[in-house]
Formats: sequence, structure tokens, C-alpha cells
Amino acid sequence: MCGIFGYVGMESAGPIVYRGLETLEYRGYDSAGIALREDGSDTLSVAKRAGEVSALSVPDESASTCAIGHTRWSTHGPPTDANAHPHTDCADSVAVVHNGIVENHEELAEELADHTFTSETDTEVIPHLLEAAFDENASEEPLDGSTSRTDGGSATDGVSSRVATELRRGVESVTDRLEGSYAVAAVHTGADCIVATRQESPLVVGHGEDASYLASDVPALVEHTREVTYLEDGDIAVLQAGEVSIYRDGERVEPTRSTIDWDADAAQKGGYEHYMRKEIHEQPTALRQTLGSRVDVNAGTASLDVDFPKGYLESLEEIQLLAMGTSYYAGQYAATLFESLAGVRATPVMASEYTYTGGRDPWRTLSVAVTQSGETADTLGALREAGAAGARTLGVTNTLGSSVTREADDALFIRAGPEIGVAATKTFASQVSTLALLAIAIGRERGELSAAEARSHLEDLTGLPGAIQQVLDEEARIRETAHEYADSDAFFFVGREYGHPVALEGALKLKEISYDHAEGFAAGELKHGPLALVTDQTPVLAVLTEGSRPQETLNNVAEVQARGAPTIGVTSDDVAASSLTETFDVPDAGIFEPLVANVYFQLFAYHVANAKGRSIDKPRNLAKSVTVE
Repeated sequence: MCGIFGYVGMESAGPIVYRGLETLEYRGYDSAGIALREDGSDTLSVAKRAGEVSALSVPDESASTCAIGHTRWSTHGPPTDANAHPHTDCADSVAVVHNGIVENHEELAEELADHTFTSETDTEVIPHLLEAAFDENASEEPLDGSTSRTDGGSATDGVSSRVATELRRGVESVTDRLEGSYAVAAVHTGADCIVATRQESPLVVGHGEDASYLASDVPALVEHTREVTYLEDGDIAVLQAGEVSIYRDGERVEPTRSTIDWDADAAQKGGYEHYMRKEIHEQPTALRQTLGSRVDVNAGTASLDVDFPKGYLESLEEIQLLAMGTSYYAGQYAATLFESLAGVRATPVMASEYTYTGGRDPWRTLSVAVTQSGETADTLGALREAGAAGARTLGVTNTLGSSVTREADDALFIRAGPEIGVAATKTFASQVSTLALLAIAIGRERGELSAAEARSHLEDLTGLPGAIQQVLDEEARIRETAHEYADSDAFFFVGREYGHPVALEGALKLKEISYDHAEGFAAGELKHGPLALVTDQTPVLAVLTEGSRPQETLNNVAEVQARGAPTIGVTSDDVAASSLTETFDVPDAGIFEPLVANVYFQLFAYHVANAKGRSIDKPRNLAKSVTVE
């Protein structure tokens, strides 16, 4: 949704926060800003403006060692200088950055009628509420940062000022009044600290020797530290130089530290023009990480990091796959895997449309939330509803410490490594592969899948990295085809069975980054309406591999050929497709061949968009993690 970064330490804060915002720009990039706290100043120094982070100017002369910053994806109010974060109170003594939506902001703004508002955002009520809280709690001691510790050295008093305590208490009282989701960070002129909290929106604290960091996501922290704390809903964090205090339900608790296990280079472009292309090319490596030690091909077994109760898998009667966007299509692919390999009824459900009545038996129903970030608002909402109704829940995610890992009964990690590009690529393959391992494990446990059958599927899975590499080696040819058809009026993607979700995902990638009209269909659906849209300016891209009933799909392709449409087929070696305008071969991978075919579609989308000069890593109106419903 939006990116938050904060720093308090011994170094100049402005450049550090600026670099953090650059790293987080995939979360939002229509405006950006920084608030710097200067020692001895009665006001904060704020720089903000509409546009990307590169358009932001940070004061060169600042000696500030405490700052917060924000890169925005607009919800309330268009991307303008005034609407950019941070937002301040009337006296410019408090600054706030915010991710999420304050649903009751209009009601709160009415209570603050004597305050001056300068933006159209919902966020601006927060600094004014903090200002009112300070006014209400003002005592005889001046709020000038000059007071000393009062209780012998608690973390908050260690910030060297009563103002820090007032700011923490103010944030706590104000956020108690906010309705909706949020991640909030605040600074005050009188305290060399950052106070932050979250509710259904991610925040991660980074621990340094002489500094503390705050970010919406881990990639912004890895160049500074590997030790992090993932804040939980309702936590209040007070950051000072080299010290972090966490308050939960008003009581101080010890921060739980986790170690980031990938290096800073993983979050960089590594010589590629765009993150998206880099991540497409990272898929062989990502899949090796996904499969890793989980697969024993000889034994025909898949071992996962989930300990279901004894007898649980045999008792299952239904699996629900709750997801949105690319993760939904991964769930759609997996639903067919669960039914064919595990003998369990499985249903992909678009999380935003999920409704679920109570009375379910957790031993019979497993609700699986599939989310790359682990923070997708719609998916988390569906997960909570499923759990409240009685289902057992499982989170399938790429992100350690994310909300889904805390809220689900169990968590299963896809291990794809950091994905920065807004358009998901490598995580789709890793999600499907992880869910495939789960389907095989369930099938073996239930006796639905023999050891020989499991070995065959596991061999195909472990062969995916090599098969995808062969596709990547064909990129030059794909680029030529993409450039040839880049100016088409529209694009249709078709497939059957496992090829159907791949067709939907292929169309999604193209529309996301090229802004062209692209639609995915079950191939048999073409003649039930969409055929009316087919012309010689609407290329049809078809999945014609094992696992996608290619011969039947070829009949549908013939229908569009008869209307003059160019046809581009991704085919298995034994598919007779000589009549197609263009063909691309997929190496043998059994029922996972459509997953390999998807890489052709990713590269096609990338090169169409690049030919048009689109902002591929920052497509208009989109952000990486959708943390509001």
C-alpha cells in the first residue's frame, strides 16, 4: 500500500531515510516525504512532494539524527504536494506517516474543528489528535526535551525526555480511537525518538548497535541490520538510538528478534533494467529454494514444515483456497492438484467475496490463505472469518513474521526470496509448487497416491528449475514476438484445466504493466460470447501443454483462426500445432507444464510493456501489497 521508513541513531538521518524510501517505492510511488527532527528547534523540518522518491529534495545542511519518511499510494485525496506524507499538527511540532485507512476520519475531523487542516487525506486527523492529546495532558513541566528520567531507566524514559512518554501515551490513546487498518509512525520536536504502532498493516523494527530502524517491509532494512522485530497488532514501539521498547496492552515486553536470512543483494536489481525481469530470471533459483530439502524423490514423499495432528489429513473433506490476484490463480491451479492428487474437494475463493457460516468442523475443513506478503487485507479478513466459523487455517506465504503467520493455525513458507516488482512473477511458481508438495503429502497420507505416482510428480517438480531455464534461454525470440504484436488492439489468453489459471495469470500480467486490454478465458468459453471480440488485431495466446487438454483447446484456437486472429501457442513437444502463427515449446514437466508455459507469458508481457516504454516496476494505480480492503 504505502512505504514507511524511520531512523534514529548517530548518523545523519536524511540520506538514510531517503535510501529506505527508494527501496520501499514498490509499495507506493505517487508522492513522498520526510520529516526531520532537529535538536533545539521548535518545529520539524518537512520535505514532501507529489511524484516519485527521486523528485524529493532532502535538506543538505540538516544534522538531524532522527527522521521518518513515507512513499505513498493514494487512497484519500489525489497525489499532490499537500496530500503527501508526513502530515503535521498546527504547530509543526508533531509529524505522522501512515499506511492504511482511517475509516472514521470525517467524524474525528469534526471534533477538531478548531484545528487547521491542509490536505484531503484521512491521515491528517492523527497529528491533530496527537496535538490535542498533548494539550490535554500538559503539566507543569515544559515539553522541551529537557527533563530527565523518572523511574530509574525504563526504555521510554531512556529517550531522555518526558516528551517521549507523552508521545507514546498519545499514540496509544489516539490509535484506540481510529477505526480501520493502519501503520503509524510519529516524531515530536521534543524527543529524539520515533513512536510507532500497527493494526492490520505491517511494520518491522530493525535493531542496530547504535541505531534503530523502522520499515514497512524487510528489504529496506537488510543493508543496515539482520536483526528485526515484527510488530504485532496493537504494539507500541519506541525507537531510540540503539534501543527499542515494545509496549503491549500498556505493559513493556521484551522484543522478539528474528534474523533475516537473505543478503542485501537479493533486494537489488543486480544489473537488470527492472526488478520484474530480474525476478522472472530468478525463478529457477526460487524454485530450488522452495523444493530444497522438502522432496525425497526416491521415497516418493514430500516433507513440509507443518505438523498437522495425527489423523488430520485422512479426515479432511474440503480445502478452501483464499486469495486475491496472482495468489488466487495459484490457488486455482492448486485446487485441481488437491482434487486429482489428494482426493479432497478443493475450492478457490476470491477472498474479497468470501462469506462463511459457522458450525464447521476443523477436522473436516482446511482453509488455506495464499498471500505473498502475508498482509493482504482481503485475504486476512477471509482467514479470520474461516477461523471464526470453525475451520482449521493454514497460511501459505513468502514473508516470515507477517500477519498471516501469526493468525493462521499453521504457516507454510514458499521460500521464494524477496520480490520487489509490483507484478508478481517468481512467487506464482513457488506458490503453486509449495501447494503441489502439500497435495502430494496429503495424497500419500490418505492413500490416494501411490509411491510410484508420487515419484513421477516429484521428478516433474524437481525438473521445473531446468525447464524454466530453457524457456528463459528463448527470451530473444519472445522479445521479437512481443514487439511484433505490441500495438495490437487487445490480447486473449486461453487454456483448459491447469492451463486455465495460467491463461488468467498471463492476461493479468499483461494488463498490469502494459495497460493493454487483456483477458483470460477457459478455452471452451470463447464460443459463448468472447468470440465476438476477436479480430485480426487481437492475438490469442493459448496453453497447449500436458495438463491443459491441448487437443480440445486446439479446436477453440481454430475458431479464432477462422476469424483472422493471430495465434501464439505454448506447446508440448507432441502437440501438433503447425497451423499456429507462432509456437514456443515447453520441456517435459508433466502436469506442471502449464507452470512453465507461464514464464513465456511473463516474458511476453514484460517485452510488450517495455516496447511501449511503460513504468514496469511501478505500474500506474497499483502497489505491491494491498493492505486495505
